[in-house]
Amino acid sequence: MSKLIYITNTSLDGYVEDETGVFDWVNPVQVFEFITELLRPIGTYLYGRRLYETMAYWDAPVENYPPEHRDFARVWQKAEKIVFSRTLTDATTHNTRVEREFDLEAIRKLKRESEHDIDIGGAELAGLALQADLVDECRLFVNPVVVGAGKPAFRAGLRRTFELLETRRFDTGVIHLHYRV
Repeated sequence: MSKLIYITNTSLDGYVEDETGVFDWVNPVQVFEFITELLRPIGTYLYGRRLYETMAYWDAPVENYPPEHRDFARVWQKAEKIVFSRTLTDATTHNTRVEREFDLEAIRKLKRESEHDIDIGGAELAGLALQADLVDECRLFVNPVVVGAGKPAFRAGLRRTFELLETRRFDTGVIHLHYRV
């Protein structure tokens, strides 16, 4: 059985984007290679529309990226992507399908049948999966910035206990926290 893993960047005050929907305060320079290795064993990405549209950038021919980003592009392109959207009609990237509804039973089945771990991206989708007890691990990249308001990394009213498995500090002040749910 595969694990469902929520991986996200967050501010010190717990937001994945500020109140205008921007996350330009994330500094991926030092954590880029670490995240690439983290995603290498992932077989499927589950995305909401907005995160998918952001990540679609990585679907270009690998030669189009700077050399230090090519490995990430290869890793991202290799995995299956499932986008949950009521407004998106077609996927614009390879190896991608669009689903209208986030079906909890379908996700349970995917976890049972998948040979590789699954990444769930986007705070709203992850919130639904956490509420349904589907998420096995959370990997948070806490950035040294306070944004004051925006989209929280975790839904209001959600209560779960996490077990800390690992931490890593980067020179930029970013802290990686790895939890088992």
